[in-house]
Amino acid sequence: MTIRLTPYEYAIIQAVPRIERGELINVGVLLYSQRHDFLSAGTHLDEARLRALDPAADVQGIRSALEAWETTCTGGGAAEQMRLGERFRWLVAPRSTILRAGPVHMGLTADPAAELRRLVELLVH
Repeated sequence: MTIRLTPYEYAIIQAVPRIERGELINVGVLLYSQRHDFLSAGTHLDEARLRALDPAADVQGIRSALEAWETTCTGGGAAEQMRLGERFRWLVAPRSTILRAGPVHMGLTADPAAELRRLVELLVH
């Protein structure tokens, strides 16, 4: 039995609580696989690490923003009429907000959901 690996793209979701300082923590991974018709965000906010950067950080605001990214992945809200690739490109576009995506990287996988879990464990936890 041959496992067929297909390409995917991913970006690390970063929280930047004080944009003027440029400090950030990884809070999630966004993974898109066109061949698997898959787009999802795996997130984890470590409040202690966030507060180490900014003791006054708006934790609930960041959690809400992460939920909005997850909603965009599933096609909710303003992304309702967008295809998966359009949603991914929208989310990884440069921005100066409390959440941003890092550079887009590529990989190969047979199981995008499992790969997303692996990347979240490796890059966020």
